Amino acid sequence: MSNGPIHDMIDPRPVMASWLTRVALLLIVVIAGVTMYVTNSFLTDRFTENTRNRAELRLALYSGNLVSELRRNAIVPQLLSKDPALIGALNSSDFSQSTTRLISFVDEIGAASLLLMDETGRVVAATDRVRLGANYRQSDFFVNAQRSNVTLFTLTLDEAGAHRFVYSRKIENLGGTIGVIAVEVDLRKFESTWAGISDAVFVTDSEGTVILSTEPRWRGQTEAQALAGEPVSGAIGRALQVTNDWSKAPADAYFAGEAVMRMSSRIPFRGWTMTSYTTYASVREKVNAVLALEVMGFAILIALVFYLSSRKSAVRMALVQRESVELRALNSRLQREIAERERMQLSLEVAEQSLAQSSKLAALGEMSAAVSHELNQPLAAMRTYLAGARLLVARNRPEEALSSFQRIDDLISRMGSITKQLKSYARKGGDEFRPVNMGDCVSSALSMMEPQLRQRKVKIGKIVPDQPVRVMGDQVRVEQVLINLLRNALDATTSVAEPEIEILLAAGETATLTVRDNGPGIEDLDNLFEPFYTTKAPGDGVGLGLAISSGIISDLGGRLTARNGQTEGAVFEVQLPILNEDIEAAE
Repeated sequence: MSNGPIHDMIDPRPVMASWLTRVALLLIVVIAGVTMYVTNSFLTDRFTENTRNRAELRLALYSGNLVSELRRNAIVPQLLSKDPALIGALNSSDFSQSTTRLISFVDEIGAASLLLMDETGRVVAATDRVRLGANYRQSDFFVNAQRSNVTLFTLTLDEAGAHRFVYSRKIENLGGTIGVIAVEVDLRKFESTWAGISDAVFVTDSEGTVILSTEPRWRGQTEAQALAGEPVSGAIGRALQVTNDWSKAPADAYFAGEAVMRMSSRIPFRGWTMTSYTTYASVREKVNAVLALEVMGFAILIALVFYLSSRKSAVRMALVQRESVELRALNSRLQREIAERERMQLSLEVAEQSLAQSSKLAALGEMSAAVSHELNQPLAAMRTYLAGARLLVARNRPEEALSSFQRIDDLISRMGSITKQLKSYARKGGDEFRPVNMGDCVSSALSMMEPQLRQRKVKIGKIVPDQPVRVMGDQVRVEQVLINLLRNALDATTSVAEPEIEILLAAGETATLTVRDNGPGIEDLDNLFEPFYTTKAPGDGVGLGLAISSGIISDLGGRLTARNGQTEGAVFEVQLPILNEDIEAAE
């Protein structure tokens, strides 16, 4: 019987398998560490850049909204300074109707308030009746307006220390100054919109003083003063918690010892600057979600290694089973964390969508005057149909009355179509333009005006080509222009015994639509398209129809002109770029 060495009796294969398992586990751990380190570095840089880009985009959006609001109100003093009613009130010192008139304008304009002052600086009419009788002869916006021939912008402080943004212009008559009109711009409404997200946003003037801010305490201070006086536990402090710990990029600014991303953009208005502080929290959340997935993947891989090695030994299998239970618990925790990260990501997307919708709503004030003016047309037609239906029912002709009700239902749908154009004005441009058949627009406009034309017994002459004449634009807005021209032609033929209206549509280098009437013609062609210019009696119109129509045609790339006919009547001509087959194919 042989007595060999003991190590010859020991099987080396289990020992080798154990060492291979340890080496494999060590290799997996090393690979996992390197992978997570590279992933963390790469994704942190990438998501940080994405966050910075979104912050820049929001800043550009906010600046655009602010400049749009300022420019929209800048033209108001020039228009109101030419208003005959206000000039007459200043000349006669009869201001009994002036305040009412200003109030009728303020909702359409979207301004904070309107002030009418006489040459001494006393407020004689105001949308805020509390300010009637106040005297601003020492105020900058009054003094500077009297010395200038253009509209001036003034940044003032009220009694409470809040900033006011005022456009003012002097009102002249017969070469002399008789008063000043002032329009206060409501920029404070943007602060509530900016405060809807976790960023801190503020605007500084050319001297670096904060004039608008999501943090009311910052107004009137410089940026350095605002940061120095902000407590750590404040609202902005909670928004700027640990942000730079996981970012390789150097911090743009520090608040209460914590790093933040600072974005600044110059506003093209009087040297103003807009600045925002953005948190890095979303960067960490996204990186953690990816790292959690990697951890779960490597955990599964480690579990697989233990499972394969457990087949060599029952003892090792028991160990793998215990570790598998722990890994399943870890996977469950990781899945819960991933689900939480996904919910937070969804909340961020919803917040960004709400912000985009708010920015669109900020520009809807530009359409208030146009929509309110255009809705009067279908309302007038509905009144005519209701009157006709009432007579038909009284005469026991219900079938014909039902057709009138159907037309009223069509008009209600038409009113809904008119109000939908508010969406297209939220972002100006041709993004939503589509091919429009001018012949369909003519038919639709005539259908809208049918009750008034039939009641007045107007003879309609229509010449439309058999082939479609198409342009690139918005059908609802083109129809509004045609209805305005038809209404003006209808009003112009009131004194004519046999009224006639001719509509001619032609296609050449441009699409040309001509509307001719046999009325007395136009006396003042130069001021025809000026806002508030009208030849109608008070109460019949405010002189906005042709001004709005001219603006719509200009937005579509065309022009609206007017002239008197060779023998009688007025001729309005709409010219729009025609849409040929090559352009339509490109679109």
